[in-house]
Amino acid sequence: MDTAQSSIQGFFAGRSIFITGATGYMGKVLVEKLLRSCPDVKEIFLLMRPKRGMGIDDRLKNLLTNKLFDKLRNERPSSFEKLVPVAGDISVEGLALMPADRQMLIDRVSVIFHSGANVRFDESLKNMIFANIRSTRDMCVLASSMKNLTVFVHVSTAYCQIDKHVVDEILYPTDIDWRRVIEVAESVDEYILKILTMKYIRAMPNTYVFSKMLAEQVISDYSELLPCVIVRPTVIISMMDEDPIKGWIDNFNGPIGSWLGGAMGILHVFYCNPNTRGDYIPVDWAIKSLIITAWKRGIKTISEDKTVHVYNCSANNIKQMTIEEIQKLGFEIFQEFPPDRMIWSPTVTFTNRRWLYYILMMLLHFLPSIFVDGVLKLSRAKPMLLKLQRRVYVTNSALSHFLLNEWVFKNSKFLDLFEMLSAENKNFRINYNLYDNDIREYCKNAVIGVKVYLLNDDMNNLAAAKRKRNRLDFLHNIIKTILITFILWILYRKNILSNIVNAIAYIFYINV
Repeated sequence: MDTAQSSIQGFFAGRSIFITGATGYMGKVLVEKLLRSCPDVKEIFLLMRPKRGMGIDDRLKNLLTNKLFDKLRNERPSSFEKLVPVAGDISVEGLALMPADRQMLIDRVSVIFHSGANVRFDESLKNMIFANIRSTRDMCVLASSMKNLTVFVHVSTAYCQIDKHVVDEILYPTDIDWRRVIEVAESVDEYILKILTMKYIRAMPNTYVFSKMLAEQVISDYSELLPCVIVRPTVIISMMDEDPIKGWIDNFNGPIGSWLGGAMGILHVFYCNPNTRGDYIPVDWAIKSLIITAWKRGIKTISEDKTVHVYNCSANNIKQMTIEEIQKLGFEIFQEFPPDRMIWSPTVTFTNRRWLYYILMMLLHFLPSIFVDGVLKLSRAKPMLLKLQRRVYVTNSALSHFLLNEWVFKNSKFLDLFEMLSAENKNFRINYNLYDNDIREYCKNAVIGVKVYLLNDDMNNLAAAKRKRNRLDFLHNIIKTILITFILWILYRKNILSNIVNAIAYIFYINV
């Protein structure tokens, strides 16, 4: 049997790969996994744009300093020589590629992973159309010219179809013409387009999911020419397995942000439906699915198979917890591993009532922040807490649609990817048991990952962090006791307390 047919390593051997979004969360892990688990890959082209005065070569060097690459650096440092940065920008028409670079990609690339996207929920419609829809069209145009292309993997999101309660692993049609949308964005003033945003996005909660929905239509329309795969991850969170680092993370996705906000003493009220089940997928599972789907689709030519392969990269049928359960578990673990720089005792209230959320935000977030910032100003220090709390409020509000609602993402095809793997592809299997049977162990590794990779905390200082946590807990309880005592005293002085006691006694007497 042909090695490429039976072996993932064999399929990628000698191939040139093109990746967009390589500096993003999934992109980093994809680059590392390909280099380490497919050592015979010929080269990997990475689309990068110069940023903050840093050229693409410097950006690549900076990328490789990440601890994610430590294992590869120790085992096979020469593999980094296979990484080739290519100057470009997904938000610019034609991807801002130089003619020579474009021709190089056309001549040499046989596998594309298009994971580059603007993932901000509050971005303008114009920017989202350019970065997520037009860029996908431009990638398809480029791919159509490639002489040796075997597979085009497009990274979408499971939430691009959330106008449906149940999302299956299929393409969904839409009556919105993505070509017309691009034309409008290119010709209409941004102010006017902002006014038209709600008309365009319809039932979608933000411009991000709207743009990703139309990006799938772009892939669908080009699938007659290209061997396409669409992978729809849900919420990507910390690394599950030691492949290469348990708990590794580089962002505040999903429950990580609310865990950390609560553990730091910054987040005290969380706007969500606490009984909603969240769908979270470890980043290493998502990356393995990208590589497996590329291999599975790539071993068949476009003449043999013209269908678009669609996979919902979801934890449905594996392990799902309610938002309240997973938040409480995270806060509990953070008690064992408190952050070094926590500012107050962790106390978080969950509510799905918007009016109550506003009241608690004012009482527990904004008023204390105004007081603390006032003290900082008097002491000639820089005020910062109110600005931070505004960011917390904006983030929670932007995510509210996803925290108040629940969807079912069918994932049988996704799970089958791993069931079908033979022994020679064992490096791409996933560990269902840890997620299903010991979610606490996974969350513990995630919390440690937050401390080490996001906060840069020294784990040797854990005893000092616990002592600080105990002092803040004691101070919190003292202030709470004083406040309750003061309120009761006011009620007593106004004879309100005695009236309340009499009313309770009367009600109790009637019931008896």
